[in-house]
Amino acid sequence: MNTLVIGAPGKTGRRIVQRLEARGVPVRRASRSTGFDWNDPATWPAAVDGIDAAYVSYFPDLTIPGAPEAIGAFARVAAAHGVKRLVLLSGRGEAEALRAEGELQAAGTEWTIVRCSWFAQNFSEAFMLDAVLAGEVALPADTIPEPFVDVEDIADVAVAALTEDGHAGQVYELTGPRALRFDEAIAEIAAATGRPLRYTPIGVEAFSAGMTEAGVPADEVALVAWLFTEVLDGRNVEPQDGVRRALGRAPRDFGEYARTTAATGVWA
Repeated sequence: MNTLVIGAPGKTGRRIVQRLEARGVPVRRASRSTGFDWNDPATWPAAVDGIDAAYVSYFPDLTIPGAPEAIGAFARVAAAHGVKRLVLLSGRGEAEALRAEGELQAAGTEWTIVRCSWFAQNFSEAFMLDAVLAGEVALPADTIPEPFVDVEDIADVAVAALTEDGHAGQVYELTGPRALRFDEAIAEIAAATGRPLRYTPIGVEAFSAGMTEAGVPADEVALVAWLFTEVLDGRNVEPQDGVRRALGRAPRDFGEYARTTAATGVWA
């Protein structure tokens, strides 16, 4: 089954590519580096031509204005080119993500929705890595816990939905098995690394200013600030059973993520 992976260089995409190729599944990578552009529909037909199944991730986030419409338009192009199965990376607790899901579902292909929120790997592969390395993580989050999802679980579920029967029409909400506050997550990383780490809650204005000073693009600063102020309000606090429903096993725990990641030396 020829499979397209949109966002192939990303945290979920590269893991999905690795798993598919290990199974001998022919993979087509799609990203701006290969000529695919969410803002240019003229680049979409070449991406889906000859493809049977596609993993659809929208950059930077489905909450961006116009994202649901783009997802719907892409899904219709994919269906017209004979794509049989679409797997969408969606967001938990995001109204625009729900609209994007509906747009994709209306295209007429088999579909599976994979809903996620905060990735555990944000501490090791994204904007929080430098803070962990510096020994202090300052974020606009205090008492609200989050059931951080391991990206390895996202990749496993996506690959199952892309390659196996039985996942069509399913909405999988993926989380870890327990919710942790950000200070508790940092404490687990400290325990795994043996390094002293401090967590400091700060205001969103100070956090945004710090990201801007660090050279983070304005749209990414706005997105992350929105995630902290709107999505991290308790709506996603309860762990969900999506990993078990999709794979028949428990999701990876944050402690396991911390220990495995510490062993790679990325936090050394």
